[in-house]
Amino acid sequence: MKLSEQIQEARSALSLLSSDAGELLRKPYTAIILGSGLGGLASLIDEQFSVSYTQIPYCNTSRAPGHQGRFIFGTLAGKDVICLQGRLHVYEGNTPLETVFPLLVANACGAHRLITANAAGAINEDFAVGELMLITDHINFTSESPVTFNTDNDVITNFFDMTHAYSPSLCECARTIATAYACTLREGVYLGVRGPMFETPAEIRAFRTLGADAVGMSTVHEVIMASALGMEVCGFSLLSNMAAGILDQPITAEEVTTTAAANTDDLARLLTEILRIQTI
Repeated sequence: MKLSEQIQEARSALSLLSSDAGELLRKPYTAIILGSGLGGLASLIDEQFSVSYTQIPYCNTSRAPGHQGRFIFGTLAGKDVICLQGRLHVYEGNTPLETVFPLLVANACGAHRLITANAAGAINEDFAVGELMLITDHINFTSESPVTFNTDNDVITNFFDMTHAYSPSLCECARTIATAYACTLREGVYLGVRGPMFETPAEIRAFRTLGADAVGMSTVHEVIMASALGMEVCGFSLLSNMAAGILDQPITAEEVTTTAAANTDDLARLLTEILRIQTI
């Protein structure tokens, strides 16, 4: 089956589920993806309707800790949004294309802007745990892409530009808001790895040499697909831990999710105000 047919079937299933619930499925302009420990930010949304990924054809189950795995339709700052509360990862056994299928569905529902957030390890030693980093660029170290020469992929055009994968105007908007509300907002390059193990100290030293400021196991495939779809992207990393070898202590998944969940105030402010400023 062609990819476009899968997306349309998933979109139709969402419409049917919303009508069964007595709700009208809107056309949200903005998609929001909330990563590890950040799912609680979904409480900011004036919820209209929600549905689990498991109820949607061709959409895989989210099995990572701290990822609820559902679509939430509602409003934030008066704007219609679709929130992906929890994401899919390649380390769960998904292909890169499967990890971004929820985003493809969101785009089919009307989303042309993406605000994505993750928990990440800080490589830049000037950064501190609990701070927020605006992603200005990324390095895809997974060796994979959700966009390939595939005869079933009749949605994506190959060889698209990634120079401004992270929208300069949305980045500037985030900086302005951070200054106005005295939010600590670092900036840097995010490096995406496959996982699910944390990195070695030697790998972190190599990543620092490559110019990375933070490292995580998500996001890059989403941003590649968003770029292919012509979506505006704004990305944030909640720095949940210092990367391997910087501190003389082990890194745990519990540390990542707990620290991320406890430091969401600035991210909540930025999400809300970015949407408030946008005209749609």
